[in-house]
Amino acid sequence: MSAELDAASGTVLATATVAEATVTPVLLTTEGQTGPVTDPSTPAASAPTPHDRRIGRRDLTEWRSRPGQRLEERHRSVARRIGARRALVTTLTVGGGIAVAATAGAAYIYDGVTGRDGIQSLDRPALERAKRLRSPLANGVAATIAHVFGPVAMPALTLGSAAAFAIRDRRASPVTVLLAAGAGSLAMTLLGKDLIKRNRPRRRDAIPPFETSPSFPSGHTLNTTTIIGTLAYLLALRQERTAPQVAIIGGAAGTAATVGLSRVLLGAHWFTDVAVGWVTGAGWLSMIITSHRLYLSTQDDDSVDE
Repeated sequence: MSAELDAASGTVLATATVAEATVTPVLLTTEGQTGPVTDPSTPAASAPTPHDRRIGRRDLTEWRSRPGQRLEERHRSVARRIGARRALVTTLTVGGGIAVAATAGAAYIYDGVTGRDGIQSLDRPALERAKRLRSPLANGVAATIAHVFGPVAMPALTLGSAAAFAIRDRRASPVTVLLAAGAGSLAMTLLGKDLIKRNRPRRRDAIPPFETSPSFPSGHTLNTTTIIGTLAYLLALRQERTAPQVAIIGGAAGTAATVGLSRVLLGAHWFTDVAVGWVTGAGWLSMIITSHRLYLSTQDDDSVDE
């Protein structure tokens, strides 16, 4: 009898052990349903990068170079003290000051190696070639481009785009970035013209209506490169697929190139005025994008206030 009891006890114990090893723990949820209990030691799958932080496959909040990582660390420390928005404004202000100072320095160097009528070995041949390309159709298109991307339309585009982003996104960062782009490009244009006071091509080489402000740099080109580039960047971030991003950025680059070349075709600027507009505009645009990337890098940090 004792042997039979011992055998029965062993069977029960073995059955309980098997049951304990095979039963999956469950957790009662707030809705009354059950689900498996997740082992906290198991690493969770990394969440996908939000599409509004990517250009192509590149996560804009990742800084791969060591200087970029140090810059991001310093910006984050500033954002923890004053907040993300104020840190963005501070970064844009510092970047704008650097861009304006660089424009002034470049203008003085440029003025030292050129004449009031441009670099004869480059500007005059470019103007002569542009004159050979003129036709009633080409002239009309270039004149239309000058109006569309002129000193009235571009500020209107900047303010209108900023208002649209404010209404759609309910966030201040796109508005701040766009307004900084417009203000910075305007300051760089006015400073360059005031420092150099370079003559435009002669009126007999130009197409009316004639412009009287100094030639260097090309304000149309600089403003288009910066403002259209910034607008394209913000729009590209709102696309989930790479193809629309490529189309938007490519369209912006093509627009800046077309506006610049149209200024030479009209005889409104020397080619080097346009080239400097492209370079300085692209430089300011890169600072704007870097500032916004730094802002995006702080968005997942709980220790940073907005």
